[in-house]
Amino acid sequence: MLFMQACSHSRYQQAVDSTPVFDERIAHLKESKPASEPMSRIGNPDQYEVWGKTYQVSKGLTKYSQEGTASWYGQKFHGHATSNGEIFDVYEFSAAHKSLPLPSYVRVTNLKNKKTLIVRVNDRGPFHGDRLIDLSYAAAVRLGFVKFGTAQVKVDLIAAPYPRVKKPAQNQGRHLQVGAFQNASSALKLQQTLASLLVEPVYIYPVNKGGKTLHKVRIGPVNLQRLEAIQTTLNDQKLSRGLLLPY
Repeated sequence: MLFMQACSHSRYQQAVDSTPVFDERIAHLKESKPASEPMSRIGNPDQYEVWGKTYQVSKGLTKYSQEGTASWYGQKFHGHATSNGEIFDVYEFSAAHKSLPLPSYVRVTNLKNKKTLIVRVNDRGPFHGDRLIDLSYAAAVRLGFVKFGTAQVKVDLIAAPYPRVKKPAQNQGRHLQVGAFQNASSALKLQQTLASLLVEPVYIYPVNKGGKTLHKVRIGPVNLQRLEAIQTTLNDQKLSRGLLLPY
C-alpha cells in the first residue's frame, strides 16, 4: 500500500479492501525472475513517517532474512500507483515492505505449508501492527493463505537494487574503467569493494546495446598523481589494470 496515501481513502474507489475475482491464470503465472535493477527514483527516501512513526529505508542492503507475519492487499489498490510509481496489479507477484530498497526481489516461504515464491518488492507497507510484508493477492493465492488473511513467513533477500549514480562531468578529470558486467549484481559487488578501498568515487555506468545492459564499473574523477596507487590497489585485489578513459 502506498505510504504517501496511507492516511486517506480519497484516491481510492473503495474505502475497504476486498478480494479480487479469482483468475485461473494465477496457477500458471511464472514467479518473478530476480535481478538487480536501478534503484527507483521515488519511494526510497532515507526515512519517512506514517501515522507518527518513522521508518528507515535500508539502502545498500546486500543481506536480509527475517521471519514474521505476512498479509495481502487486493482490489482496493488495483490500478493505483505503488510507492515507486509503478501500477499495482493484484494478478502479479509483488509485495510491499517498510524498509527494503525498491525494487528488491525476495523469496517468501510460508512456514506452515513450506510453499515458496519469489516476488518483486515495489511498494511500502504494511503499517498495521507488527506485520512484516504485504503481498499481492496473486502471491497470497500461490502461497496458500489468501483465505486466512495472514500467515507466518520467512523473507529472504535475493536481489537488491543498485544505486543510481550519475556519470561525473567529463571536465572534472580522467576516469578509469575497471570492469564491465552483464550481471548487475557483479558490478555492484565490485563497486562496493573498491569504494571501501579508494577515496575516489566508484560508480556504475550502464550502457544499453541491442536491448541488453552492460554495467561498467568506473573510478573517477582520478587525479593522475594517484593513478599508480589506484593500480596497485587493483593488483592487490587481483583485478586487471584499469583502462584509463580519454575523458
